[in-house]
Amino acid sequence: MNPQSPSSPVRIAAIQTISGPDVQANLDVVAGLIAEAAAGGAKLVALPEYFPVISKDEAAKVRIREAEGAGPLQDFLADAARRHGVWLIGGTIPLVAEAEDKVRNSTLVFDDQGRPVARYDKIHLFGFQRGEERYDEAVTIEPGGTVACFDSPAGRTGLSVCYDLRFPELFRAMGEVDLIVLPAAFTYTTGRAHWEVLLRARAIENQCYLMAPAQGGRHPSGRVTWGHTMIIDPWGEILACREEGPGVVIAELDPARIAAVRESLPALRHRCLA
Repeated sequence: MNPQSPSSPVRIAAIQTISGPDVQANLDVVAGLIAEAAAGGAKLVALPEYFPVISKDEAAKVRIREAEGAGPLQDFLADAARRHGVWLIGGTIPLVAEAEDKVRNSTLVFDDQGRPVARYDKIHLFGFQRGEERYDEAVTIEPGGTVACFDSPAGRTGLSVCYDLRFPELFRAMGEVDLIVLPAAFTYTTGRAHWEVLLRARAIENQCYLMAPAQGGRHPSGRVTWGHTMIIDPWGEILACREEGPGVVIAELDPARIAAVRESLPALRHRCLA
């Protein structure tokens, strides 16, 4: 157990959306779901990747990008965290990149007073092509390069985003964490094939909880995301899941469960390779 681990169970919540091109409409939906999560007793709430906007025009996110520390999207997150008294993991929002025509796909974390406490820029950029289905995030996104962890009410928490899920070395680089959070917008094709098995593997091999808030459904752009927002325990058991549509998934993170799993099967102590 980490010295920062909570002493008793804490409720955590993952939010699922089907974001479209209208930023304000998306924020209105998210605001209601954050309120629902807080009313359900959650102390830590996480939003999905691209929660402010998903558009057929990939340059839409470039037009709404913000400098770190200032902007309406960051104000929204800070205000929501403060108003509801929750720690809020802001899925991803577009922040300024070095390239003028790109963004950083960034996760920002705010504490229950609305203060910024952590940032993670998505490192691995998704590229996929099968028939007419094609994605290339590198066209509009500039990758990050720094692993990010922070101390939250749920203990030591590591940040990752979507396609990062396929790169287990990122999660090893976090060290021992109590919780991994992975906001995502998995495609239907890749999600159906690999989403659950990879999420459960990351939880099992790191012997921690994993919370994956996702986009889930058919978007106005025509894109279809897999959804299946999940919270998974350190033994790989799915504690809660929402398959499709906007909603809230809530479960308890129990530090005693982490300790028991690591004591009965001390795989983290048995590692031989750095």
